Amino acid sequence: MEHCKKGKSLTEFLFLVPSLIGVSIFVLIPFIDVVRRSFCGAMSGEFVGLQNYVTVFTNKAFQLAAGNTLRFVGICMPLLIGLSLLVALILYHQAERAALFKTTFLIPLAIPVASVVLLWRVVFHSKGLLSALVVRFGGQAIDWMNSGWAFWVLVASYLWKNLGYDIVLWLAGLSSISPSIYEAAAVDGANTWKVFTRITMPNLLPSLYTITVLSFLNSFKVFREAYLVAGDYPHSSMYLLQHLFNNWFRDLQMDKLSAAAVLTALIIMGLILLLRRAWEEKCE
Repeated sequence: MEHCKKGKSLTEFLFLVPSLIGVSIFVLIPFIDVVRRSFCGAMSGEFVGLQNYVTVFTNKAFQLAAGNTLRFVGICMPLLIGLSLLVALILYHQAERAALFKTTFLIPLAIPVASVVLLWRVVFHSKGLLSALVVRFGGQAIDWMNSGWAFWVLVASYLWKNLGYDIVLWLAGLSSISPSIYEAAAVDGANTWKVFTRITMPNLLPSLYTITVLSFLNSFKVFREAYLVAGDYPHSSMYLLQHLFNNWFRDLQMDKLSAAAVLTALIIMGLILLLRRAWEEKCE
């Protein structure tokens, strides 16, 4: 029996080997090299200790980009999670119409980035549709992408792009809750709020963790649209870490780029682990 178990374990490991090799070549080994470079000079390659990290923390561009990124994530994630949950609950109770609306909300995911960028330019340019509408009502034309509104345009784009994806995940979580539980609650006379707080949300905690992590990771993908619309140096309100990394990479400032990349990776990993621990404690 032990021989069979060992043989089975070895077979399972052999199936994992190709994936492990791919991840090692394309992820682990390059990341280890980035960590090494973060402690070395860009040109000389000499060991400089924590000097690169000190330079990054005192860099004004990094402070601006990090602040904007934290602000963006802090605003977008609660809005996206709350709005998608609200829409998912409405669709769940309107099952006959859910299929059509799910398709509608998923359309933004299928639209190519180039088309999204063209839409941004048509709508938010100084001579675009939105500015023309403002002028028509007696206002002054605004170049939305070069004003304080640029940040909120970015927020709206993120919500529009990711709302449908999160709705589908919420609906999957809602469909896993047994209808008999709701029937028992109705018999006991529980109102809508108690059903939501005592039954729906506790059963959606695993989905909430998954959606939170995916929404957090997807918030770093909005850079493509912002870069293609506004270029290397957009309005200061939407200058994100990805813009900074792109500019440092273009200027071959590998020392600062490596240190900032390691810091970002550690922060993201730490936040995800904290979320996981918090959700595990709630589920116990």
